[in-house]
Amino acid sequence: MNDTEKKVVKPYKKEDKSKKEEVAEMFNNISKKYDFLNHFLSLGIDKLWRKKAVKLLKDIKPNRVLDLATGTGDFAIELLKLKPKEIIGMDISDGMLEQGRIKMKNKKVDHIISMRNGDSENLPFEDGYFDALTVGFGVRNYENLEKGLAEMLRVLRKEGKAVILEFSKPKSFPIKQVFGFYSKNVIPFLGKKISKDEAAYAYLPESVEAFPEGQAFIDILEKLGYKHVKAQTVSGGIATIYTGTK
Repeated sequence: MNDTEKKVVKPYKKEDKSKKEEVAEMFNNISKKYDFLNHFLSLGIDKLWRKKAVKLLKDIKPNRVLDLATGTGDFAIELLKLKPKEIIGMDISDGMLEQGRIKMKNKKVDHIISMRNGDSENLPFEDGYFDALTVGFGVRNYENLEKGLAEMLRVLRKEGKAVILEFSKPKSFPIKQVFGFYSKNVIPFLGKKISKDEAAYAYLPESVEAFPEGQAFIDILEKLGYKHVKAQTVSGGIATIYTGTK
């Protein structure tokens, strides 16, 4: 068992359910309040992070893009700025996807963005199908991190690019202390009040704490075969944008 698999953090901690099943259940439970809570609890900064992440794909001018752990499709919508011919948003939560489909129809972009149920660790696409791939706050939810990352690399074309946006742990004062208090106290409290799901927002800081961030995550990507791997912290280290090519 490697370091990335030692500690399995699950939302509901049920012995008879896998992490994958619990993550799907959690997102189904909070799907109708997810967009509001996401932007409210991040103070809207998450939108700026996605914009910055998408800009890192401009150089390859992708035609086909896969957005994994797409949720309700915010990252997929931001990807429209690259003018691709096809965007597939994939998630294991039907509840999130349903909210996303409503959003795409309202924005009249459902002819470009399709929302599909699928497992990031067993992608239903042929090798090299996509020019680019994005994951926003999703890889720490993978049951088997390395298997999911390897599948992502498989479906990228040669010279294709992956952009992964994920929470990290700020290291410097005072952001470390402020974010630590906010993520461990404010987010679970407000998340429980608004979503009525106590476990969902207690899971957030727990999963961030357990995730192999920074150099540890870069090492995993490089071990799996990603090239030109880079990491860029945003907002003082609250999140990190990782990039790698095939």
